[in-house]
Amino acid sequence: MLDTPVTRYLQQEGIDFLLLTHSKPARTIEEAAEARGVAPEVMVKSILLRDMSGFHVLACVPGTRQVDPKKVRALFACRRMTCADARDVESVTGLVIGTVAPIGLKQRLPVVFDHALAEFQRVNISSGDRMAGIELAMQDLVQLCAPMYGDICR
Repeated sequence: MLDTPVTRYLQQEGIDFLLLTHSKPARTIEEAAEARGVAPEVMVKSILLRDMSGFHVLACVPGTRQVDPKKVRALFACRRMTCADARDVESVTGLVIGTVAPIGLKQRLPVVFDHALAEFQRVNISSGDRMAGIELAMQDLVQLCAPMYGDICR
């Protein structure tokens, strides 16, 4: 069994999940979806954003969509919001870019889900490792990360 902060958290919380391993590291959502045998739209893309004061938000959208930082900024009444850089992602989440999930993070963060995610019964998140993903019930994911919802796609 893969041991990452994400898998440990799911096991600790007693959540049923399916580990979907890859034969090689996925570099894109499309590659990850293909390796896992799922549609790219059920992949949850987790993007860490930060404002000028160092406030961080994790924005989650379907894999086929893009986060609009301006829409996220408006939800939190921030002045300017941009994607965090690789060093920032690692220091804030404890995970490297491409392996971030809305759970198992190093510190508690505000999490925003785009409304489009609510239409899925089951979703795919990163496992915290480039060689595997996790499929779980959307209601379990929502229960674990208590996201706010908004219209945050481009």
